Amino acid sequence: MLLGSVADDFTGATDLCSMLVRGGMRTVQLIGTPAPDDPVPDADAVVVAIKSRTAPVEWAVGQSLAALAWLRKAGARQYFFKYCSTFDSTDQGNIGPIADAMIRALDCGFSLHCPAFPTNGRTVYLGHLFAGGVLLNESGMEHHPLTPMTDANLVRVLSRQTDGTVGLVAFPVVEAGGSAIRDAMTRLKEEGRSHAIVDAVTDAHLIAIGEAAAHHALVCGGSGVAMGLPGNFRRAGLLPAAGDAGTLPDIAGAAAVLSGSCSRATLNQLGYARAQAPVHELNPLATPNATGLAEIALNWTDGKIGAKPVIIAASAPPDKVAAIQAALGGPEKAGALLEDAMARIAEGLIARGVRRMVVAGGETSGAVVTKLGVRQLRIGVEIDPGVPWTLASGNGADLLLALKSGNFGAPDFFPKAFQMLKD
Repeated sequence: MLLGSVADDFTGATDLCSMLVRGGMRTVQLIGTPAPDDPVPDADAVVVAIKSRTAPVEWAVGQSLAALAWLRKAGARQYFFKYCSTFDSTDQGNIGPIADAMIRALDCGFSLHCPAFPTNGRTVYLGHLFAGGVLLNESGMEHHPLTPMTDANLVRVLSRQTDGTVGLVAFPVVEAGGSAIRDAMTRLKEEGRSHAIVDAVTDAHLIAIGEAAAHHALVCGGSGVAMGLPGNFRRAGLLPAAGDAGTLPDIAGAAAVLSGSCSRATLNQLGYARAQAPVHELNPLATPNATGLAEIALNWTDGKIGAKPVIIAASAPPDKVAAIQAALGGPEKAGALLEDAMARIAEGLIARGVRRMVVAGGETSGAVVTKLGVRQLRIGVEIDPGVPWTLASGNGADLLLALKSGNFGAPDFFPKAFQMLKD
């Protein structure tokens, strides 16, 4: 193993895996913290996905450190803490506390942070995160039901979460290239900074940042900053020339989409798909229990599972989300109910012959793969940037599974995903 990563949700983990496969690294995603004696996959990179983004801080830090310890024992040469390209977090964490704990565990004293992913509209300029050309706090993320992002200044956001101090490697330095970035990070570490936000507005910037971090024990950020890491291993003679690292076997079976994300991107994707596939929307106000919601949805699929994918959605615009949360006792209770319902629906769909499934939303993806007993994902080709098809293995039948971050994908993502399998 060359690169060992800990990711704070399941869709973000597959996003990172997809980036590494694109760079020619054979990559496996593990679901949940491995047991100490779990076998090490035959892969260049292993990404441990933990549902820690919105978990209590102590639990999130403990699980992340346990995963890091397993990756260290497995012999990884560099470590990566993956979080969302929208820096999803609260003022308490969990990005800062986990990064602090990893820095202490690795005794490295410093880590860069860069959530930029220009291909998906995420850029960082003078420490401010932009999404789709507007500041993060004006992008719709300010309405996120669990992690509303109301401040685009990442130096400020991270400073509220960490015990250390946060510096900035600003655009003019990044524009000057890898050597300038490396020197700037060295100066910040010598000044006593333990974290640095690094600007990036192009893929070339991300590659330069990756090169500058070739000898860093720990890198923190979105999947974009991993773009430059495979090249470091290749130049060191540790990774062969880039080849086809994403081949998966074909698996026959019916298709389905489970959508729990309430992002603008996912809502647009659902709107596009309605003309091409049947859609059922969960109604937790009418049926405020997971068992009942799952039963209604699965009964709806009778006679519909077959040539076309069926789509079951818990996605809703901000005003409807607010009404659901108010009626069900707050964001956490409403989220837990819908995640439980979607997990039960996924289990029922597998029993009905579905073997090709797209799941939209990080929390929903976590609930689904946990319910299905998925323990490992072998990463395949990308559907859209950051979202690959994967081969899911665990308890029961193997299936082709795509875990989509809510903010990712073009408007035609859902039909495109299944058309790719046909082609």
